[in-house]
Amino acid sequence: MTLADFPPWFLRAFAVCFGLLWGSFLNVVIHRVPRELSVVHPGSRCPACGAPIRAFDNIPVLSYLLLRGRARCCGAAVSPRYPLVEAAGGVLSLAIVELILLDLPGSTPVLRALATYTADLALALGLLAATFIDLEHMYIPDAITIGGAVLGVATASLRSMGFDDALLGAAVGFAIVWLPFVVIYPRIRGRVGMGLGDAKLLMLAGAWFGWGGALFVLCAGAVQGSIAAIAMLLLRGGIEEPEAVRLERAQIREELAAMSPDERAAAEEELALDPLAEEPGEGFGQARIAFGPFLALATLECLLFGRDLLDAYLSWIDVG
Repeated sequence: MTLADFPPWFLRAFAVCFGLLWGSFLNVVIHRVPRELSVVHPGSRCPACGAPIRAFDNIPVLSYLLLRGRARCCGAAVSPRYPLVEAAGGVLSLAIVELILLDLPGSTPVLRALATYTADLALALGLLAATFIDLEHMYIPDAITIGGAVLGVATASLRSMGFDDALLGAAVGFAIVWLPFVVIYPRIRGRVGMGLGDAKLLMLAGAWFGWGGALFVLCAGAVQGSIAAIAMLLLRGGIEEPEAVRLERAQIREELAAMSPDERAAAEEELALDPLAEEPGEGFGQARIAFGPFLALATLECLLFGRDLLDAYLSWIDVG
C-alpha cells in the first residue's frame, strides 16, 4: 500500500482525533513529571479534590466546554491550559499531515509515511510538553530533550540525513550553549548564564535538523524570546518568575536549614551550578524568562516549514 491509497480527508480527520487524544495525555505529563509522579498510574484525577475523572468527562476540549470549565466532582475551576494543550495537540498533528505527509509523493510506501508521521508527531508533542513545563517550572525534563535527540538520530534517514550529520548537529547544538553560558560565563560573572536544559534542547534540534538547524533554532528563539520579553515589560512593567519556582526555592531553603553543616556545604556547592537557586536581581537585565518555549517554537517552525526556511537562513548567512 502507498500513501495515495488513503484519501486526504481521512488522513486529516485521523490526525485531528489522534492529536487531540495525545494532547489530553500531555496534560498528565505536564502536571505529573515535574512532581516526579507516574504518568501511567493512577488514572486521570481532578487536580483540586483528587477524584477520578470519568471517561465521558475526559473527552478532549469538548468536556471542558460542556462543563463550562469546572470539574463535575467538586465544581472547582479547571485551568484553560487543559483544553489549550489538547487543541494544540490536534492542530500540530493536522499540520504535520498537511505540510509534511501530504507533500510526500503518492508512491511513498505507507509504512514510511506512517514512520515519518509518528516520529514528527512525537517531536511536536514533546516540544509542546517541554514548553508548558518550562513556563511553570523553568526546567525541561531530560526524557524530552535527550530522548528526543536519540529519536532524531534514529530517524535521520526519514529526513534524508545521514547519522553522522545528525550526531554532528546534536554536538554543535549542545556546545553552542554549554561552552559560552555554562563554562565561560560563570568564570566571568560568577554564575551560570543558561541552564543545561536549553543546551539539551538545542542538542535535540541539531539531531533533527543538523548543525544549521541548531543555529537557526538558537537565533530564531533568541529573536522571538526578546520580542516576548519586551512585550511583557511594556504590558506588565516587569518579568516575574513563575510561582512554582519561588515555592521550590523556599522548599530548598527549608531543606538546607535542616541539614548538618557538612551536608549543607555540599548541597550549596551543587546549587551554585543552578541559575534558579538565587533570587533574581533587580532590573530588566537581571530578569529571568524561560527560554525553552522559544527554542521549542523555533524547532517546530523548522519541522513544519523546514527545508525552505532553513535554506533561506543558510543563504542569508553565506551572503552576510
